[in-house]
Amino acid sequence: MDQLLRVQNFTVSRDGVAAGEDQSLERPFGHDVDPGQLFAWAGATASWPNRTEPGGTRGLDDYFTRDFSHNIGAEIMGRNKFGPQRGPWQDHEWQGWWGDEPPFRTPVFVLTHHPRPSFTLSDTTFHFVDGEPATVLAQAREAARGKDVRLGGGVSTVREFLDAGLVDTLHVAVAPVTLGSGLRLWDSPEQLLDRYHMEVVPSPSGMTHHLFWRR
Repeated sequence: MDQLLRVQNFTVSRDGVAAGEDQSLERPFGHDVDPGQLFAWAGATASWPNRTEPGGTRGLDDYFTRDFSHNIGAEIMGRNKFGPQRGPWQDHEWQGWWGDEPPFRTPVFVLTHHPRPSFTLSDTTFHFVDGEPATVLAQAREAARGKDVRLGGGVSTVREFLDAGLVDTLHVAVAPVTLGSGLRLWDSPEQLLDRYHMEVVPSPSGMTHHLFWRR
């Protein structure tokens, strides 16, 4: 079976915004975007990877958070998802937003034009790579050892791999909020219909899950 490149649980507003501008250490999602508005649906589920207390909802939303790690052997993420630093790495001591127990539990390939040594936190190893999307995907597939690769974001990274024709499946969760400005995945999900089939599944939580797979 082919190793798929999958976008999972990627959450946007009703108008397609996934993050704000001017990201900083204090505001990982930038100005004017409250991540709580976007991600409350996932944090409420029983299978949310960062859940520290028992409980949480079951049902459709939980199905998607439970599927987050299923058959995933590696992740690709943009530098912005790793941290707010820009340009050459000034501080190797700071090891990203994810804490001592990152939720990925696989090799993670961070896209950057500035080299940095790989390091491991718990059972996640971060590699810092500079290359075209197809080249980085080949590296991630090799590290995934036959499993699929998750494309973690952010917005620019997902769009870059979409433009390169490399994404096999997408799950985009649309939150019932309008943000008005910020980094936008799309103006309308119909923009992907020339390349993908789409199925739209509403959830009782108010989220609307958009599922895409290649034509």
